[in-house]
Amino acid sequence: MLTNNGSIFMPSILTLVGIPGLESVQCWIGIPFCVMYIIAVIGNSVILATIKSENSLHKPMYIFLAMLAATDIALSTCILPKMLGIFWFHLSEINFEACLLQMWLIHAFQAIESGVLLAMALDRYVAICAPLRHTTIFSQQLLTQIAIGITLRAAILVTPTLVLVKYRLKHYRTTVISHSYCEHMALVKLALEDTRINKIYGLFVAFTILGFDIIFITLSYVQIFITVFQLPQKEARLKAFNTCIAHICVFLQFYLLAFFSFFTHRFGSHIPPYVHILLSNLYLLVPPFLNPIVYGVKTKQIRDHVLKVLFSIKAS
Repeated sequence: MLTNNGSIFMPSILTLVGIPGLESVQCWIGIPFCVMYIIAVIGNSVILATIKSENSLHKPMYIFLAMLAATDIALSTCILPKMLGIFWFHLSEINFEACLLQMWLIHAFQAIESGVLLAMALDRYVAICAPLRHTTIFSQQLLTQIAIGITLRAAILVTPTLVLVKYRLKHYRTTVISHSYCEHMALVKLALEDTRINKIYGLFVAFTILGFDIIFITLSYVQIFITVFQLPQKEARLKAFNTCIAHICVFLQFYLLAFFSFFTHRFGSHIPPYVHILLSNLYLLVPPFLNPIVYGVKTKQIRDHVLKVLFSIKAS
């Protein structure tokens, strides 16, 4: 509904551009994105099925890995189907409430993924620095509490961003979002009202979740490295370090992409818009795509069970 000053009051339909400046080649960009999505869904599903079917993998390390795989499937599914609809079929319109829901789901699953990575780091910390107490500390009850806590933290911290957009921002200068999915800051930038509270709260959530998790993950690994390098035997050091390699790789690629996307989106005004959007897309697509590959290659137990299943299927 247009108002007297030309603004749009509470739009019911929004339009997603896709990748600004690359509209003519979006159909080709969609191909590798689709391949990444298919590999992410299949790879993470295989990890979930393997961990569920093998009793020997019902341990904290693999339970957290299963949580990470489930989160990756959900996160990539929140973004890819609609994105491919924009790239390939020009289905750029989205209902305002559906846009808010997508925004909430994406940011909530990002927060959950960060929380799971923190839980995995703490698990490695206890397993290496206090191995005799690992089984006692990481009981089934604690695992359940951690899963509930990670989910509640994400829901509680992300929900106000949805509420602030829905009930504070009424007038919009345009209904066109220069993005390929509904992202909080991209939506806030459309509003004509004072958006300082929205921006401040968005920064608060980002630093509360990512900042808190990165600090504790880093502290955990500092202590892990100190403990590992104090081991007397080289073989023991290599074995202990090898149990952390996969998590370190996943940790680095998730948070490096997060910070590149975060800082270019907020402070990279001189960077072309398509670079912002591509980085944002890769931040959501690369971790779900790489995580099952990294864990499949670097985790012997996962690799052995997957190969066993594949060979049994081939033999039959």
